[in-house]
Amino acid sequence: MSGILKRRRTGVAWTMGVLLLVVFVAVAAHHAEWRRFAELLRSAQPAWLGAAAALQVATYVCAAAVWQRALRHNGDVRRSVRSLVPLGLAKLFADQALPSAGMSGTLLVVRGLLRRGVPRGLAIAAMLADLVSWYAAYALVGAAALAILWHRGELTGVLVAIGVAFLLLATGVPLAILGLRGRERSLPRWVRRLPWANEVFAAIADAQPGAIFGGTLAPETVTLQLLIFVLDATTLGIMLRAIATPADAAVVFASFVVASMVATLAWVPGGLGTFEGTCVAMLHVHGVGIEAALAATLLARGFTFWLPMAPGLAIARREMMRETASAGPTAGAETP
Repeated sequence: MSGILKRRRTGVAWTMGVLLLVVFVAVAAHHAEWRRFAELLRSAQPAWLGAAAALQVATYVCAAAVWQRALRHNGDVRRSVRSLVPLGLAKLFADQALPSAGMSGTLLVVRGLLRRGVPRGLAIAAMLADLVSWYAAYALVGAAALAILWHRGELTGVLVAIGVAFLLLATGVPLAILGLRGRERSLPRWVRRLPWANEVFAAIADAQPGAIFGGTLAPETVTLQLLIFVLDATTLGIMLRAIATPADAAVVFASFVVASMVATLAWVPGGLGTFEGTCVAMLHVHGVGIEAALAATLLARGFTFWLPMAPGLAIARREMMRETASAGPTAGAETP
């Protein structure tokens, strides 16, 4: 029954996201000149599209490197970055398909590490290092985007409200996770009913929080996570160049980050509709024509969201099939 309820919740979330995307496209259609929009898409230069693909591959390498560094730091478990890249794609799919603030994908990678012989304690330490460093990097880029807008005199009340709400989430979640060890039963019932809650808190109960702060691990993992955000924002900038509409790098960065914050707060799969609408609005306010803003945003989303979904789904399904076949991961397995 719980599986059916989860599928229903996922279906409702995706339906909401698609409807938001349709509404956004309808609104954009009212304001955009579609002939100009089509011309921009047709004129996209292949060299720039290839550069965007290379940047996205680099994001998966950085994501895999976060797990690699955490495993090596906490137990000298050596796994190549290349071997962990497929798990990064699976994580992307799970995070995008299931709105869970990054929890679903993180748990999927933990299970993948366990099936690859990583001891449970090390897999959990890597999970915490990834999760906390992601939120820390997200908070930093969010603050940087707000600082850029403030410096340009464009920080409105609405943007301040979005920024404050997001920064509370980005700093509150990891602090709450680390502070709730042993206090899971004191949580509100609605929190404990979240699809990922039981597994996350069970993992945290066995974890050693110091494992994510020692030595150079925290600076290394946060830097890698920051690089992922920069690569994604640069992908948007490259798409503007691909359609011969370059924009100021600071404007592109702020637009991408604000759109990402809105998408995260909206709790819709992949930020469908919310990311696109916010990004186009931010770029247009900063002088980019609405047709160019729309074309660049949709092209960027094609590379950052839609194209990785197919391989991510395939890898995620393979991981889940392995889990079913093994009748549960070997929690205490030692690394060969």
